[in-house]
Amino acid sequence: MIWETLANIPLAQLLGFVAGGLVLNFAPGQDVFFATACGLQGGPRAGALAGLGVGMGVVVHVLLATAGLGAVIAAHPGALTAIKWIGAGYLLVLAWKSWRAGVSDGSARGAVRPWTVIRRGAMSNLLNPKPVLFLLAFLPQFTSPAYGPIWQQLLGLGLIFMVTGTLVTMGYGIVAGWLGARLGAHLGILNRVAAVMFAALALRLVAR
Repeated sequence: MIWETLANIPLAQLLGFVAGGLVLNFAPGQDVFFATACGLQGGPRAGALAGLGVGMGVVVHVLLATAGLGAVIAAHPGALTAIKWIGAGYLLVLAWKSWRAGVSDGSARGAVRPWTVIRRGAMSNLLNPKPVLFLLAFLPQFTSPAYGPIWQQLLGLGLIFMVTGTLVTMGYGIVAGWLGARLGAHLGILNRVAAVMFAALALRLVAR
């Protein structure tokens, strides 16, 4: 079983993995900024759902890395470039929709369709090629044939990283939603702020 295999990994090494993952989780990246933008626009609930959606996207990346497909994708720069541009286009569509929503007075905050926000979070993560490269570089450093089947170690460690990352990202979204609820009554421009953040994410994705 996967958890029995993980139990073979030395505790210090496993804790080092968790600590390293948390440092990366807390560092603001595309997932964090996406959940933050959703929180500002839709409130704490939307921010949390966006973080949950991001976590669902990470599960797919983990499964791809475990199956070896991530290495195949990473070996083909054309595929990574295509995913990157599709992801940027998706974020620009969200930016346009947020901008068209106009100036909000805060009365509609929290009135979001859960599945819509979750789906957007998952798509934002799936259309970002960077997790593929990251997982291929990060996870194998903590594995060894002496601990058991490598695929079980990759899957188990990947799921741990997904859980911590999802909780952290949801936390960012909730805090952003809480702050937005207090700023919204005074600024009334949270949809526009979210639109700018989505557009900035798109530019950041294609620029790196």
